[in-house]
Amino acid sequence: MTEAPPLVWRRAGPDDARALSHLGRATFLATFAVDHPGGPLLDFLDEAHDAALYRQWLADPAFHAILGETPLGAPAGYALLAPPGHPHLSRADDIELLRIYLLPPWQGSGEAGALMARVLEAARARGAARMLIAVYQHNSRARRFYERHGFASIGETTFMVGDVAFPDMVYARDL
Repeated sequence: MTEAPPLVWRRAGPDDARALSHLGRATFLATFAVDHPGGPLLDFLDEAHDAALYRQWLADPAFHAILGETPLGAPAGYALLAPPGHPHLSRADDIELLRIYLLPPWQGSGEAGALMARVLEAARARGAARMLIAVYQHNSRARRFYERHGFASIGETTFMVGDVAFPDMVYARDL
């Protein structure tokens, strides 16, 4: 197999909904199939990573997405900023990093750090003072990544995949 090429990062728009939908499904499945039950996981992917939902988000000025593509235009990673979804932990000047996904060939290549830098820049440009992210409690690799980028745990929440509850930690970082 050839080495993964550097990615080209850009702001995503409504026409990128299909790419984000496919990336979201592929990366979520690759990461969580190990301990999420099959039926609820597939139902969750159909609902939470539906192209129509992404199209709606990408048309909404409250959301901001960054897409990484190969030089040939294949989608390989993205991040999605959104209004915060944790009312018990969020402040009025918060923004949430709702999704940050990168296909396995680019993990460990420096592309995730490059994406995080772009996300932080976009959040500051939108006037946010703090960024939140919910991360699966048992995803130690992701937790280490966020901690290296200045995030710290501020609380817990429950993430539902169908009717199955998973413990998430809510991290925050001042901008």
